[in-house]
Amino acid sequence: MRVSDLLRLPAGPVDLHRFDPAATPGFKGGKQRARKAVPELGDRLATLQEQLYAEGRLGGRRSVLLVLQGLDTSGKGGTVRHVVGLVNPAGVHVASFGVPTPEEREHDFLWRIRRELPRPGRIGVFDRSHYEDVVTVRVLDLIDERTWRHRYDAINLFEERLVADGTRVVKCFLHISPDTQRKRLLARLDDPTKHWKFSPHDLDTRERWDEYFTAYADALERCSPDEAPWHVVPSDHKWYRNWAITNILIEQLETMGLHWPEPDFDVEEQRARLLGMP
Repeated sequence: MRVSDLLRLPAGPVDLHRFDPAATPGFKGGKQRARKAVPELGDRLATLQEQLYAEGRLGGRRSVLLVLQGLDTSGKGGTVRHVVGLVNPAGVHVASFGVPTPEEREHDFLWRIRRELPRPGRIGVFDRSHYEDVVTVRVLDLIDERTWRHRYDAINLFEERLVADGTRVVKCFLHISPDTQRKRLLARLDDPTKHWKFSPHDLDTRERWDEYFTAYADALERCSPDEAPWHVVPSDHKWYRNWAITNILIEQLETMGLHWPEPDFDVEEQRARLLGMP
């Protein structure tokens, strides 16, 4: 069974506590075996990405959007480095969404999201995304309930139109345990080279763990249509997280039927011309 199918969020009510963040669905072995699998997976992913990029350069309209969500230390940045870093950066656009700027607050919540969508032929990556606007704003009581509940439908319509316009939407929730987060936060505090990664706000968020999990569960349940489903990726093991998301991307790109574009010129004619030059 494909990793995409193993980790796809089942239909029905969502209780994130029922998903084991230390599980390794679809993989037999440990860290060393996963690391050995990376080069071959990376080669396949890079080829598919280049085929998508070539298609876009020649007028194709398709693209891919990878949406990464999860609590602090779940590995969104690590996924960008270790998975997306396997492909040519010329064909990738990474965007991270923090607290809205004054300009962004003057517009609809999806305004800043639309501005960062991948162009044709590219893989776009959202390190946090429009889902912050139904999760964080809810937990921190930044807007009224009626407004954030209305946003579920707005997000579904937004993603439906993206898919209709040729963007493959791949959504991954990076699922970690409280114990794993504690270890990763302590590692940042214990290492002076990682202090810049730590913020006291991380502990404020941790204190509201259950509230965030409830908000995420509702968002995942309400916004996981067939054309843009969520994948719950166990992320206590970084090596499994990277292996799983690499496979999910490969599988999603393979279903797009990518291939090397046919040239719009006579190859042999151009070869003869080149060989005839000094």
